[in-house]
Amino acid sequence: MPRIVDHDERRRQIAEALLAVAARDGHESVSSRAVAKELGVATGSLWHYFDGFDDVVRAAAAEVTRRTDQRIAEATAGLRGLARLDALMREVLPVDERTRTEAHVVVGFWGRLATLAPAPDAASPTLATWQDSICEALQEAVDDGELRPQTPTAAVMALLRSITYGQQIVEVTEPQPAAAHLAVLDGILAPWRA
Repeated sequence: MPRIVDHDERRRQIAEALLAVAARDGHESVSSRAVAKELGVATGSLWHYFDGFDDVVRAAAAEVTRRTDQRIAEATAGLRGLARLDALMREVLPVDERTRTEAHVVVGFWGRLATLAPAPDAASPTLATWQDSICEALQEAVDDGELRPQTPTAAVMALLRSITYGQQIVEVTEPQPAAAHLAVLDGILAPWRA
């Protein structure tokens, strides 16, 4: 009787293997052969789940986003306003070993993802899906009196989204202590604090 394989789970395992190789050995070491070796399978078996290596790269980038979304949901459960925003931003800014490693992996993807043809049935795999949570947390902070009523929440959200990417690049090119990354966040919010 043939083994039943969960197609989506196997795709995720392959994407996670690519992430493991990139985190451990750097992006220059990422190849179909390296990913297959990480999984302990033949290289050809990857193509039962993906149409090509570019699809594996997209899936790995989407896996990073999925992991981040999951961490944010756990870290922000039961929080609101600035406490919620702070917990969220600590999951995307490179402030600990996990998020620093993730920054190196994610920034390495960006150049490759930019050169790939867009997938017709998929959104950007690195879309900042947490932007709605940022907006909600900012509005809660205004409603709760933590931020001034005239706070331009949409503009502040756009700036916070930008710094999540920017601080990841800073971490890769000029590593900073966690306090430096968090100071950027504080600098954006300071003019609007009540």
